[in-house]
Order: sequence, then C-alpha cells, then structure tokens
Amino acid sequence: MKKILYLIHNVINLVYPNVCGICDKPCKEDICKKCEINLNNIASIEIDLYNNKNFKKHLSIFKYEGIIKNRLINYKFNDKIYIYKSFVNFILKNKKVCKFLKSYDIIIPVPIHFNRKITRGYNQSAVLAKEIAKKCTNLKYIDNVLYKKVNNKPQSTKNKEERKNNVIGVYYAKNENEIYNKKVLLLDDIFTTGSTVNECARVLKTVGVKNVDVFTIAKD
Repeated sequence: MKKILYLIHNVINLVYPNVCGICDKPCKEDICKKCEINLNNIASIEIDLYNNKNFKKHLSIFKYEGIIKNRLINYKFNDKIYIYKSFVNFILKNKKVCKFLKSYDIIIPVPIHFNRKITRGYNQSAVLAKEIAKKCTNLKYIDNVLYKKVNNKPQSTKNKEERKNNVIGVYYAKNENEIYNKKVLLLDDIFTTGSTVNECARVLKTVGVKNVDVFTIAKD
C-alpha cells in the first residue's frame, strides 16, 4: 500500500510539479531559496498598538506593494491558491512572528459571504489560518463562530469613510462557547483602514472573547 501511495505521489508531482508561490518556478519546497532571501529583505514586520479600536494589536508581515501585492492579488482573485504555502512557510520560520502566535489560544479567519466563497472556491484568509494552526500546535483553528451575513461590495471599491459604513451589521457570531474567555487572533490577508477586522473584533467581543488581536500578511 505504501509503495502505491508513493507512486501516486510521484505521478502527481510529475504532472503538477511543486512550485515556489513567489516566482512560480519549480522547486522542492514551497518557497525557493532565492525568494526566501528576497522576502526576508523586504519584510517589514510591525506590531501596531491601538487605543481607539476593538483590537489592541495588529501584526503585519509586509507592505502591500511590489511582489507582495502581485502575489496576494493572484492568490485572492486568480485561482492561485498554492501561493498560501509560501507565505505560511515564511511566517513560521520567523521567530518574532512565532512568538506572537504563541500568545493566543485560537485563530479565526475573517469570513467571506457564502456566495463569494462559491464563486472564488475558497476563503483566502481561512486557508492561511488553517495551515498556520496545523503547524503551530498551540493555536486552535475555528471557523464556525464568525460569519458574514451580507454580501456587501468589496472594501477595495470604497474610500476610507465608505469602508467604515460598508461593514456595519455585516458579521455575526454563534457557537459562543467555543471562544468564551479565550485569546483570539483574527487573520486577514490585507489591512488597509482596519474597518473589516475592527467590526469583526467588535462582534467577537460581544460574545465574551477575552481579547482579540489582528494578524495580516500585508498592510497598505
């Protein structure tokens, strides 16, 4: 049986070779050495503190520009789901980020509406959060608490003031016992004004979360 599975694995790799999610060139790992060095050079890991939002901390890995912007757009809108592997690989090799992750109990992705998920095929934030939790054993991945009930227009089509109003009343929570009195990390792909994660954090706090902070791949 093991030999058969090994053969199937080799055939899949031959037909669909593993590629680096940053440069799209074939490689054995999820990110090639050249791109890993490049990401280390452009990483701008920051922990921002807030007193006027429903979360206190926001950790971002990159600025939303250049190759990062290109890769996130392709990941989110152009069906290149494999790109998440490269980001997760990079994240979990960073000591500062891992230390940050270890201070939370639960990781929750910002949800997308059911209709949008059907169209896209996946929730980009959920894919990232699930993989991070799988490899970071202290974090529990939960996706049955926070939901999006309104299929509103994408935030990217709105200006700063419109973004705040665009997310009001859009999210709701259930299965509160899953997160009651827990330290929750809310994951999204991009942080621009913070309106989306702020509203999600507000909803989570109304159902008894101990505290909510935010983690994003990039900050605009």
